Amino acid sequence: MRKYKKAAGLLAVSLVISMCSGCVMDREKSSESQAGETANLTDEDAEIKKAAKQDINEVHLRDKDTLYENDDETSVVTMYLTVSRGNVSENTDHSWKEINNYSVYDYDTMGVERYQAAALLQVGDEDGPQQGAVGYGETAPNATVQVRGQTSSEYAQKNYKIELKKNKGTWRGQRTINLNKHMGEGMRFRNKLAYDLMKKIPQMLSLRTQFVHLYVKDNTDGTSDSFADYGLYTQVEQLNKTGMKAHGLDSNGQLYKINSFEFYRYEDVIKKEDDADYNQKKFEKYLEIKGNSDHSKLIEMLDTVNDYSIPIDEILNQYFDMENITYWMAYQILTGNVDTQNRNTYIYSPLNSDTWYFISWDNDGSFMRTEYQIRQFADQGSWESGISNYWGNVLFQRCLKSQTFRDKLNDAILDLKENYLTEDRLATMIESYKSVVKSYAYSMPDQMNEPLTEAQYDQVSAAIPGEVETNYQLYLESLEKPMPFFIGVPVIEDNKLKLAWDVSYDFDAEDITYTVEVAKDYLFQDVIYRSENQPLPEMAMDVPEAGQYFVRVRAGNKSGYTQDAFDYYVTDSGKNYGMKCFYVTEDNQIEEDTYDEK
Repeated sequence: MRKYKKAAGLLAVSLVISMCSGCVMDREKSSESQAGETANLTDEDAEIKKAAKQDINEVHLRDKDTLYENDDETSVVTMYLTVSRGNVSENTDHSWKEINNYSVYDYDTMGVERYQAAALLQVGDEDGPQQGAVGYGETAPNATVQVRGQTSSEYAQKNYKIELKKNKGTWRGQRTINLNKHMGEGMRFRNKLAYDLMKKIPQMLSLRTQFVHLYVKDNTDGTSDSFADYGLYTQVEQLNKTGMKAHGLDSNGQLYKINSFEFYRYEDVIKKEDDADYNQKKFEKYLEIKGNSDHSKLIEMLDTVNDYSIPIDEILNQYFDMENITYWMAYQILTGNVDTQNRNTYIYSPLNSDTWYFISWDNDGSFMRTEYQIRQFADQGSWESGISNYWGNVLFQRCLKSQTFRDKLNDAILDLKENYLTEDRLATMIESYKSVVKSYAYSMPDQMNEPLTEAQYDQVSAAIPGEVETNYQLYLESLEKPMPFFIGVPVIEDNKLKLAWDVSYDFDAEDITYTVEVAKDYLFQDVIYRSENQPLPEMAMDVPEAGQYFVRVRAGNKSGYTQDAFDYYVTDSGKNYGMKCFYVTEDNQIEEDTYDEK
């Protein structure tokens, strides 16, 4: 979950690349070859292969099918990690307890880099490390380990990033090994499900994944002499220069991981590396640099996106791939992966191309609607569905105002829904994951933090295939609604409390009016002011007595559809949409609620 700021929104992703060096056309196989392959597939896979055929004249880059040829999607690899203290110069002189004690927000507060420890990684099976595998027969550290992730770094069970040292070998061609616990979701396989689904979608780039059973021996305190069971993880391939090469991308190109970015220009931070005021740490609060560090092309694109004198269709033709953007957004909408407004994505551009592409990252928020309902947690509601979920992003807002873009998006949604995200296919895949994952979820140590009972686990897994249709209906409804907007910070002027908000938008150009309420509680049971059918985005009322207050604004159109403001107030039970919290002080000043959602 991300708290929307005044300039908030997010960037979406997916990958389908054109006009770049090293273009991969593996999916455009000869008809004879495809016919032979289809004969060996299930009926469901054969249909997917048929749907994946492309016009031979298309130049969109396709993922490498050969990367996934030997995938066993339900296999479990066992990894053994022996952790020890390293040295100060490499920032590895830390205990395992220290590694697991701090979140990324703690590191931000302390102003230090994430702690690491030295580690020996060995790969094998439940009987131990296997001959010929990484780390077999070794006793000295061959890697470093640290906590990875953002919000997840606050969980009791951590995610880990293991970095094999140079000349110490690779695991499946990878030196960076990401192990994700996915403690925030009860199924513990949603991220893997998402990437395995993407493998069959020609217009998207997937990443390799693997279930991993992790054991850890802590030698940093000198007391542990055996391996402790850390339960089940999902390994996800790191999209770095090695990953770029593996997928046929240009490793000399630009690649950024979106940490918190809405495609606004941010001239004070997004600068060239040789600028005197360039600050990489501030830059990477928005965009983490994973490829070429020449930001000239990025800046040129952002300047154009934020130039409203240039039509968006012209911008799309010059700087983006319409197919890429629409299929990425379509996929996120149908799977309900809503935490993609301003993070959880990569953007990539080949070295000798102006075109930018979106690549999916971190999909464990997919298919969560039923689980949230069962857990009685309010999330993914209100504007966090359909196209309104992307309205806070300047690029996507401009795209969505284009009828051409919306038509292409609708085509992509129907294609995915009818050919790749069918209920039968989802049901089959989920049952296969469940047969592996559930036994770990309800065994130590994972059962300590499993949010669902076993009966609820079965209920959610059975409901997930139907969520595609639910999300599709929410998408259709979002086209009819006004778009969300931001509420401004109240001010006191001329002995009046003045409230204002941004103007909403309607795709059918219907007249919009607003309902405004001010209450002493977020449930709006103690309302002190209410005004309906407000034609203008502002109002004034008598200044209330000192205390905490909530303002809620809702837009409505002539067809009877309503929409909440972007702002929301978070409690232990989740989000309360469409409202802003503020305080009136004893000396008649306004203090805005400073809640900073992580």
